[in-house]
Parts: sequence; structure tokens; C-alpha cells
Amino acid sequence: MATRYSARFLRRSFGAAVLSLGLSGAAFADDVKPPTPAFTPPTVPVIAPTVTAPIDQLMNIGPLPDLVQGSPSAPNTIIEYASMTCTHCAAFHDTTWAELKSKYIDSGRAKFILREFPLDPLATAAFMLGRCAGADKRNLLLDQLFTQQKTWAFVDKPIEPLLAMVKTVGFSQTDFETCLRNQELYEQVSQSRERAAEAFNIDSTPTFFVNGRKLTGELSIVDFDKALEAH
Repeated sequence: MATRYSARFLRRSFGAAVLSLGLSGAAFADDVKPPTPAFTPPTVPVIAPTVTAPIDQLMNIGPLPDLVQGSPSAPNTIIEYASMTCTHCAAFHDTTWAELKSKYIDSGRAKFILREFPLDPLATAAFMLGRCAGADKRNLLLDQLFTQQKTWAFVDKPIEPLLAMVKTVGFSQTDFETCLRNQELYEQVSQSRERAAEAFNIDSTPTFFVNGRKLTGELSIVDFDKALEAH
């Protein structure tokens, strides 16, 4: 299953809530409400062999540089578009990511790129904090945020657990507030989402591209095996 993207909702919510977040760290606690988790029955992941995107187009760097996990010269490329508050993205992280990383990424068979596709203001804030952590700590922080998603994404006051979590990777409170006031970064994260939605017809998370082939939903390691078996 995947969490759906609503451009109409995002235009409204980002314009009000995250813009205030970008201008005032204190406003985040009061103005940004936690999203409601999407409790939906599981469905079979969608693996569409006819839906592809050219690799050169997919690898065209957007407003934010890609942070590649694995060997840049690996023969296979896996790209994930995720939202930090997407319960299906967290489920993929919990059930499949470790084995995918061990089997394909750490072994040099594939490189993996996680790209920002926030579905709500809180997800945008989390991605901004990931970028502010620096290239060497961004993926570590996002891993922690997915693992502990329930402790910050669906609570009444997300600012406190978020601050506590980023402190574990070296943030001070000043660093935290400065990051959330970074209007340029906010716009880059938003542009990353908008580009993906328009260029690659992404309307839900998680969405994966395996060597250009589009797959959506909570994929298992078997799903990745099938997608990569021809390479």
C-alpha cells in the first residue's frame, strides 16, 4: 500500500504551516499539526513493467544533490521517493530496508538514493533537518526518524521529540531553530517534490524506480529480487 499525494492539500498546508515554520521555529509547535496516520488494509505492491523513466532523466540532479548510498559505480540504481510521515515508508524501512541494504547496496550490486517527497508540513520539517545534519549524517538521522516515527509524527507536540532526536546527531537547539527558519532549504525540498510529481507522475509514497522501472508500495525483498533479476 502507498500513501497518496494531494497537490491541493499541499498547496494549502505548505503555504500556511510550513512557511510559518520556515520563518519561526517557535511557530512550528503551535501551527504545524501532526498528520493523521493512514491506517489502510495492506494490498499487493504495484510492480508495473511497462511504466519506466529514462535513467538519464531520473539522475538529472534537482534542487537538492543526491546522497548516494553504496558504490556510485554499482550496475543497478534504486531510487526511493518517500515522505517521513508516511506509515508505509516506515513499514518498508522496518521490514525490507536492512536486507535490501545488505544484499544489494553493501555488496556493490546497487546504489540507493532516497529523495524527498514530503506529504505534509511535518515531513518537510524532518527532511530539512536531515539536510541540515550534513551529508555524512543525513541518512543516519532519517533512519532514526523512520524507526521512531510514532514518537514524533503523530503526537500533539512534535517539536520536543524532534529536537531530542536531532540532538543525538550533534544538533544544538540553535542549530535546530536555524534549520527550520531556512527559507531557501524549505523551497528546495518543496521543489524536489514538485519536480518528481510532474516529471515522473508520482502520486504516492513510497515510490521506487529500479533501473528506471516504477514500483509503488511496501515492497519486499522478493519484489526487489524480481525487479533486479534481469540485471
